[in-house]
Amino acid sequence: MHDLRFGWHIPSFPVDGSDGATFVAQIHHTLRTIHPYFNSIWVDDHLMPWAKWQSNDTPYLECVTTMTYLAAMYPTLDIGASVLCQSYRNPALLAKMAANLQLLTGGRLLFGIGAGWAEEEYHAYDYAFPGAATRLAQLEETLQIVRRMWTESPASFDGGHYRIENAYCEPRPYPVPPVMIGGGGERRTLRLVAQYADWWNIPGGTAANYAHKLDVLRKHCADVGRDHDSILKTWSAEAIAVAPTETEARRIADASPYDNNPIIGTPEQVADQLQPFLDLGVEYLIVRVVDFPDTAGIELFARDVMPRLKGAS
Repeated sequence: MHDLRFGWHIPSFPVDGSDGATFVAQIHHTLRTIHPYFNSIWVDDHLMPWAKWQSNDTPYLECVTTMTYLAAMYPTLDIGASVLCQSYRNPALLAKMAANLQLLTGGRLLFGIGAGWAEEEYHAYDYAFPGAATRLAQLEETLQIVRRMWTESPASFDGGHYRIENAYCEPRPYPVPPVMIGGGGERRTLRLVAQYADWWNIPGGTAANYAHKLDVLRKHCADVGRDHDSILKTWSAEAIAVAPTETEARRIADASPYDNNPIIGTPEQVADQLQPFLDLGVEYLIVRVVDFPDTAGIELFARDVMPRLKGAS
């Protein structure tokens, strides 16, 4: 078991109608407040508003440039993608970008990746949106190319969707970043986790759902001869509303656009709702506290929830 670690999942867009510059200032204010408590910053990989409650002109942060900027601004924190869409960047170029970022940050990159799903966004940016089976096959080839680029010099690969020939990725990353695959698809995605991932993440859902997915992952690991315990288990708490009273926490949750199985309550109640995930083996919690840009909730989480969880882990 590793020590329990925490990441802050930054919002990729302002939730209060702010313009872009104000939104960036809000992120900095939060990070200046919380960075001593957290281990990492996590960024979504979307290109434009896709949720029904976002207007079309909502400012939206691109993932890799944002990661690079924040990694430079906050050198005590690791930087992760939650998660990169394999469709949006050529796999070899993505491997090179990641290796470069690992070099520039002194080894602080957490390489999260998934198959992609936001169809409207694909079409808007002129990306092909094939069926799920094809996107998962592309993800598998991307994972193979990235690993080869990071470990072989030169690297070659000839697949059904992507190929490279005598490609160099120097300097190759050292240490090799952990590869985190995001998703819970039971037939293909969790199979890819068993075959290729160092870390696994799934966003939201209940502890019972997480336990079920773990059972499926164990079966895939057994099938491919992988030690299930060698995969670090993470979980993304997509919406946490925490306040000194449950009434206030519920008011915050009701005002938030994030409604993915929210965790609501006092610090003690929030810790009690998160503890079952730790009991299942989660060693890294990636959290979104929903009163942003106010920092009262995330400060309360850092001060009163995190110690409860660390003490019980």
